[in-house]
Amino acid sequence: MIDAQKEEMLSLAAAAREVPGRSGRGVNVSTVWRWVQRGIRGVRLETLVCGGVRFTSRQAIQRFFVATTVAADGVPSQQIATPKQRQRQIAAAERDLAEAGI
Repeated sequence: MIDAQKEEMLSLAAAAREVPGRSGRGVNVSTVWRWVQRGIRGVRLETLVCGGVRFTSRQAIQRFFVATTVAADGVPSQQIATPKQRQRQIAAAERDLAEAGI
């Protein structure tokens, strides 16, 4: 889920310009809209609506690309941790080390 306070928000048109396309100039905004509506391999691009305008974020685009790559490669999605999950894993490991006196 997009955290509007921490993530770098982009309109769908701006996101389309940022995604590298075959021509090197980005993709069409209709491509980004299709990622939002239908997704790829069951993975949809996360968005937020603010003031009637739909936004995504650079981080959401990154998560989308990672998830679609995993789906395409056939790797179980359980192997990919979100940043929050990764932070919890790190904190748990640090607690374990502290308890062990390491």
